[in-house]
Amino acid sequence: MVGTPLISAQHLYHYYGDHCALVDVSLEIQRGEVVGFLGLNGAGKSSTLKILSGSTVPSAGHVQIGAVDVAKQPRQARARLGYLPEQAPLYRELSVDEYLGYCARLHGVGAKHLSAAVERARQRCGLDNSGARLIGTLSKGYQQRVGIAQAIVHEPDVVLLDEPTSGLDPVQMRDIRAVIRELGRDHAVLLSSHLLAEVEAICARVLILHHGHLVFTESLGTPGGGILRARFGTTPQTAALAVLPGVNAVEQVTEHDFVLRHDAGDATAEALVERAVQQRWHLQALIPGRGSLEDVFVALTCGDDTSRRVAPPCA
Repeated sequence: MVGTPLISAQHLYHYYGDHCALVDVSLEIQRGEVVGFLGLNGAGKSSTLKILSGSTVPSAGHVQIGAVDVAKQPRQARARLGYLPEQAPLYRELSVDEYLGYCARLHGVGAKHLSAAVERARQRCGLDNSGARLIGTLSKGYQQRVGIAQAIVHEPDVVLLDEPTSGLDPVQMRDIRAVIRELGRDHAVLLSSHLLAEVEAICARVLILHHGHLVFTESLGTPGGGILRARFGTTPQTAALAVLPGVNAVEQVTEHDFVLRHDAGDATAEALVERAVQQRWHLQALIPGRGSLEDVFVALTCGDDTSRRVAPPCA
């Protein structure tokens, strides 16, 4: 995709006391993309979403929503952004229409357009016949629909969704996924989830965060491709691995561990072994796998290395 990204975050750092939760995180998302955001608990996903939404200020780095700088023009940025946190901010004593109208006014929707904005958000989220119902009487699935509706009632360019299907039954999850797919046609959507199957079903691209580092930022590649997890006694340069036959991308997981995504076939593994011998990289392990999202996620996050948690102090 080309053009100005609707979400652009550059070199984000964020500290909680002496702990650096985010380390030099940069990402971009275009209109029409639904991008999955994955990571183990404590990886920094929620911190990133809070920073992107403008509710938390990063220790370093900057965020733009379209061409609007979130730090310099927070109101203008938030007007172009919708956010559903993991705990949906619902007022159970209000009806759906009352709540959506309240949210629309908070986002600056004028009285002239208020009714149309609420109706449009209800329709897009499958709440056509629920406008008069109290939110507290709705099922968990329908409450999640209301949460998504409040995030889009002002027609934002960017939608951030944090665990939108958490706690839902399979039918409710299917319905919410359909809503998210529909949103992806006109918006830039960043979807945080622990459900790999959900991300694989909805998203065209995936970001994986590990110990505050963004360790994977690409699509999963073509079907039939694979991954190689390699450990070396002597660390090679990433560029030297990237030029091996069939390699599409290289991710350095720890000082000595790498993940290579490659085209189908055995040529990459054979070339890697041969090059490791020539360059005296002391290849210690080579583990092949399928190119599924689960394989990539496990390969990038299952190590116990802690060196990547340490970050330079922010300027």
